[in-house]
Amino acid sequence: MSPNSPRTQPSGITIHSGHTGRRRHAAPHATPHWVRRAGLVGGVVSALALCGAAAPAMAENPHDTAAGSAPAARTATGLADTVPLSTSVSAQQAVAALQQEALAATLAADKEQAADAARKKAAALHKAARRKAAAAAAAAKAAREQAAQAASRSTARAPLATASTPAAAATAAAPASSSKVDQLIAFLKAQLGKPYVYGATGPGSYDCSGLTQAAFASIGVDIPRTSQDQSTIGTPVSTSALQPGDLIFWGGEGSAYHVGVFIGGGQYLDAANPSTPVAIHQLADYEPDWAVRVL
Repeated sequence: MSPNSPRTQPSGITIHSGHTGRRRHAAPHATPHWVRRAGLVGGVVSALALCGAAAPAMAENPHDTAAGSAPAARTATGLADTVPLSTSVSAQQAVAALQQEALAATLAADKEQAADAARKKAAALHKAARRKAAAAAAAAKAAREQAAQAASRSTARAPLATASTPAAAATAAAPASSSKVDQLIAFLKAQLGKPYVYGATGPGSYDCSGLTQAAFASIGVDIPRTSQDQSTIGTPVSTSALQPGDLIFWGGEGSAYHVGVFIGGGQYLDAANPSTPVAIHQLADYEPDWAVRVL
């Protein structure tokens, strides 16, 4: 149909003369395909033109391009550095933990060494104190023996009888003292075999000081009841210069815990304990600590 031809009613369509009041609109014409193709081609051409324009600019300003990509590169580098950094921190923490453990072990070892040194020092001090006490006891015993020897020498150097005293009288006095010693020892030997009973003073049984008290009482000499008190009477004598009849003690002066009588010949007689009756013993087997002379 020519565009200038008058529009005619298509065949088969009946036109009513009555007007319904509705206006018919022509349907929109679809966009021809060649228009769409033209638009697509135009867009491609525009894109190519922009790229062509940008290429020289990028070539002229390479630094700007590098600068634009630098943040991305730094970001990638930062991400890459994060893993080694985390690994380094973990390693440092592990080293610190090991150092703490080593320090704790060192402190524990130092503490143990200090405790061991303290124990050794205490043992050495204790040993030194024991040696010092033993030396003091030996010195005290030596001093007592020296005092006893001095007293014995003083007694031996007593002034002689005056000229008015007959020599025969002085000579007669010695046998009297010797007689008492003999009587004392005779009484003691008569008690041999009798049992030891604590607190007993005879005649059927004795304890140590009960026997010595009874023996001296038999010759008319009164001495205290206990070994402690008996050790404080008479004249102190050295245990290396004993004479028959001397009282010998185990323990110091005033603190003796046992007493016997020296009978000569390196022997002494005593009532020792419940398992041993009155008997004679060798002085060398059980040396005394203290001695006094009463007769």
